[in-house]
Amino acid sequence: MSYALPQNGPTHRQPDQWSKAGEGGQSGSGLSEKISGVFNSDRRDSLPMYKDKPAGHGSRRQPWFRKKRTIGVVLGSLAGASWWFGVLSPLSYFSSSGEAVKGTSSSKSGSSWSLLGSSKTSNVNWDERAERVKDAFKISWSGYEKYAWGYDEFHPESKTHKQMTPGGMGWIIVDALDTLMLMNLTTELTHARQWVQHNLTYDQDHDVNTFETTIRMLGGLLSAHYLSTQFEGKYAPVSDGLSDDLYVEKATDLADRLLGAYDSNSGVPYASVNLHTRKGIPSHDDAGASSTAEATSLQLEMKYLAKLTGEVNYWTRSEHVMKVVDDNGSPSGLLPIFIYADQGTFRGNNIRLGSRGDSYYEYLIKQYLQTSLQEPVYQAMWNESLNGVKQHLLTYSSPSNFTILAERPSGLDHDITAKMDHLVCFMPGTIALATTNGLPLAQARKLPSWGPQQEEDMRLAAELTKTCWGMYKATSTGLAPEIAHFHLHSPPQMYKPFTWPESPSLEGPSTAETFAGKEDFDIKSADLHNLQRPETVETLFYMWRITGEEKYRTWGWEMFQAFVEHTAVKDGTGFTSIANVNHIPAVGRDNMESFWLAETLKYFYLLFSSDDILPLTDVVFNTEAHAFPRFQMGKLFTTGWSRKPRDKDGKIIVERAKVEGINAVTGEVVGSEKAEVGKMEVVTKTKVAGEEVKATATKDLARMKTETDMPVAAATEEAKKEVKG
Repeated sequence: MSYALPQNGPTHRQPDQWSKAGEGGQSGSGLSEKISGVFNSDRRDSLPMYKDKPAGHGSRRQPWFRKKRTIGVVLGSLAGASWWFGVLSPLSYFSSSGEAVKGTSSSKSGSSWSLLGSSKTSNVNWDERAERVKDAFKISWSGYEKYAWGYDEFHPESKTHKQMTPGGMGWIIVDALDTLMLMNLTTELTHARQWVQHNLTYDQDHDVNTFETTIRMLGGLLSAHYLSTQFEGKYAPVSDGLSDDLYVEKATDLADRLLGAYDSNSGVPYASVNLHTRKGIPSHDDAGASSTAEATSLQLEMKYLAKLTGEVNYWTRSEHVMKVVDDNGSPSGLLPIFIYADQGTFRGNNIRLGSRGDSYYEYLIKQYLQTSLQEPVYQAMWNESLNGVKQHLLTYSSPSNFTILAERPSGLDHDITAKMDHLVCFMPGTIALATTNGLPLAQARKLPSWGPQQEEDMRLAAELTKTCWGMYKATSTGLAPEIAHFHLHSPPQMYKPFTWPESPSLEGPSTAETFAGKEDFDIKSADLHNLQRPETVETLFYMWRITGEEKYRTWGWEMFQAFVEHTAVKDGTGFTSIANVNHIPAVGRDNMESFWLAETLKYFYLLFSSDDILPLTDVVFNTEAHAFPRFQMGKLFTTGWSRKPRDKDGKIIVERAKVEGINAVTGEVVGSEKAEVGKMEVVTKTKVAGEEVKATATKDLARMKTETDMPVAAATEEAKKEVKG
């Protein structure tokens, strides 16, 4: 059976694979009372709360409802009344906390850099806010555990569930393992480990998406192995008698099955793979082409598994994909969003950093960081791509001059389209990460390599972050749409290095009606849904860790409040994606994405927690927010390829072949010419009636090489044979 996403089911990273959402059910704010520590007594039985065993970090309070049953009844009644009448509402706790940022200007990093705005030393208890995120996770997990345990899909409004494969993939459980660990939810983790041990099998005769299964399932298992084995019991230590190799054994079995997807003529993986037969399957859409982002966002996972097991095959198979893709020689390092697996060549000219393009660029710099800066080829590719983005894709909105990372749907030589998927909002944080290599800004500035270009890139990261935050501020719910369009200047004003037009600061309270810059946004009706995506809070996490600017935490808290207020299911079952970010009350789509637990809530938690949890100088996060360690390559692993020479525009320098002239009558070599591979002209010379005659034939060697994978020398021989004949 082919892999297909059920209606209202888990959403792929690529929005053009959505199904239409149901309109049933309404999300509400009733659940928010739990997050501020207020629980109705009748809900205590329906949503059991676990007594955690924290270890390593984080503050905890003894929940009031465990003290006395009678107190619980009284306070539960008060909570219900306060919610009903809007008095003492738990949401008012969030609002007041969010507005309590006061103090003098300073910076966590000690930086005086003013371009990112001022830092604030505040009386906000960020550990307490991290606990509120943990509460949201526990509520989400409890609903899933009660109504959908072991299933791949959870629909919290209808309290229904589905599997994506006959036996289930562990889609939600495996994706959330490392979040459980980071939050020290030991009871929940113990339950999950038992399910992984006794129920999870990947030997299923069913097709799955190669990319999604790699980043969520393989990535989740590998991250769980890392956190459980390398931190001496810091993250949710459990004593359940199960093997320390539980996760890596499951990961190895899964990876061996996924390798079948790489069995194409070019080595570029097919879009899907059958886990039982281990046979790759071309995409059912897009003329069989794979997504470029999907084919090039498997390397972090496979390389880390290779390092763990010593099996070089995982490394070489995934690394080879990068060579094939790069050998296409895309100008300016900007790649079309589809690639044929069999041929290893691109389909079409659509250039964007949203769906189907995004994580290619993310994994360039993260591969460089993963192997401890020992593979400079990936940093060179990142630098080339970032320069291409600046040259071709950066523009400014009108009239407020938000920095827009736009698209070129018909290629670099055609018009720009002022459209940004929410997915694009990974980019600002990734730029900051690439600029400092994960160091705090104050430290990075002291390096000999730091200069005006690095300052410029940090400014770019800050401006793009502001644009992504504006996507939230521009809506009635304070939640971003899936896609935003923008009004542009006429003609479009393109990026100029070290020249920045004035744009709104976005600091301070505002509503959708009073938001400075709202007129720049053009949100289409088809794009108004919110899928609980993590990319903006991911960027806020990176920007906070690197710059120390507290405004990024403050923006994150406002965002978290909006999720609590507008996506919580009324009866306390969990949180759901919503259909329209400009409609209050929000209408739920009745689906909890696995990345809500794996990414969105994890990044909120890390944003509000201490910086010593997974320092950016020690780890890389995959595109599903699963943490892997940085490591030394050692003697076993090398970069098994090098880039072809390029010109200043990033185009591959054309090879030249020396072609010998052939006597068309005798076959004798009589002269030589130089010809460019691509359109080679073979010159033959002979004498007829005592006079020299030249005959020429043109052969498209580039086409021959593409169609037959023929080396240049062999293609030249074929051309000579054709002339001779």
